[in-house]
Amino acid sequence: MPTSKRRLNVTIPKTMDAILTRVARRDNVPTATKAAELLGLALEIEEDAAWSLLTNTRDTKKTRFVSHKKAWL
Repeated sequence: MPTSKRRLNVTIPKTMDAILTRVARRDNVPTATKAAELLGLALEIEEDAAWSLLTNTRDTKKTRFVSHKKAWL
């Protein structure tokens, strides 16, 4: 049966597998579903870090601020 989701093989240590299995069982979801959910959260954290780095380079004493109204015209 074809799926719209991409499959990815990941090798994890036994300790991580045990924790992942326990958390998936706790939440009553398949292990792969829990792994995908946790990977999504990790990617959001990475994205936040990238945005933070970008804003830190732009936030200087010479920065000119634009009003919200002007920015969204």
